[in-house]
Amino acid sequence: MVNINTTTGHQNVAMLGIGAYRPKRVVTNAEVCEVLDSTPEWIEERTGIKSRRWFSEDETLRSIAATAGARALKNSGVAPEKIDAVILCTSSWLTFVPNGAPSVAYDIGINGVPAFDLTAGCGGFGYGLAVASGMIRGGTAEHVLLIGAETMTVGINPKDRGTAMIFGDGAGAVVLGPSEVNGVSPAVWGSDGENASAIRQNFDFLNYQFVAADYQHKDPETDPMPRMSMIMEGPRVFRWAAITLPRALSEAIENSGVAKEDIEVFIPHQANARINELMKQNLGLPEDLPMANDIETTGNTSAASIPLAMEEMLRTGKAKGGQVALLLGFGAGLSYSGQVVTLPPAPAPEED
Repeated sequence: MVNINTTTGHQNVAMLGIGAYRPKRVVTNAEVCEVLDSTPEWIEERTGIKSRRWFSEDETLRSIAATAGARALKNSGVAPEKIDAVILCTSSWLTFVPNGAPSVAYDIGINGVPAFDLTAGCGGFGYGLAVASGMIRGGTAEHVLLIGAETMTVGINPKDRGTAMIFGDGAGAVVLGPSEVNGVSPAVWGSDGENASAIRQNFDFLNYQFVAADYQHKDPETDPMPRMSMIMEGPRVFRWAAITLPRALSEAIENSGVAKEDIEVFIPHQANARINELMKQNLGLPEDLPMANDIETTGNTSAASIPLAMEEMLRTGKAKGGQVALLLGFGAGLSYSGQVVTLPPAPAPEED
């Protein structure tokens, strides 16, 4: 039998730096309700959201991803030429070919390295974290730039109460590399294809047509062009989350080798403030344990949600670099990913 070479890398991996970009446009609940049949008070009560960021003017998914990635590089102290791979976690890049990561990497000054998109909905950043750390441990990369970036508002119906009030846009990124002490636990991740249709789009790209059950035809005089949008069955997703996520969180802590009492920060996906508070209580985490609440002013940014929330906590002093944090991403797929990590150093102040 022929012996084929293998590689070995660094078993201890950590996040070395973090960066973020929030679009300039702030959209309040009142503005959303100019189109949506709701009230600002009802939105805040049900979701915890007061405002969100929507991309506008010269901002694109490509530009906000590149800006977040460049900031993460700067804060990590790792030069662009030291990056061995770029992973772009997103569900809103609008073309299959070319995919987004090579272009984003080029904009940052990184070219010639493997660069690929990873699509796993709101769990995308956790999936990317598992893949990136696995690459470093396996020896196929030493430093990886991991970006979560979304322009979710390209795919929402402004009159849909299930999505219009929830989603926002933004990008967050981290640089991963070798560390003296391990800072990223094994991932506890999975998916449930039986319930995958609970979060879906209303356009069938295979047959290039709208899905009849999910598309309500508009008045051709006022809205002549069909609009591709996302459909979410909130109660169905909630029931799935209530059963699946507590088990995943407990298993993530157990697999990390860290005692629950050693968890210092909780950073769940920013889908709903009420759900996150319930998860914290059900897990038995202390009431005063810092928990991310970036959803209040950023909304649900899907794959960008966790790095944005992490960056906000570090930037504002709600969390500190080196603290032990429990992460949980979940959403379309239906997919989830939980990890225990050591937080990267706080980012430098952002320059406009």
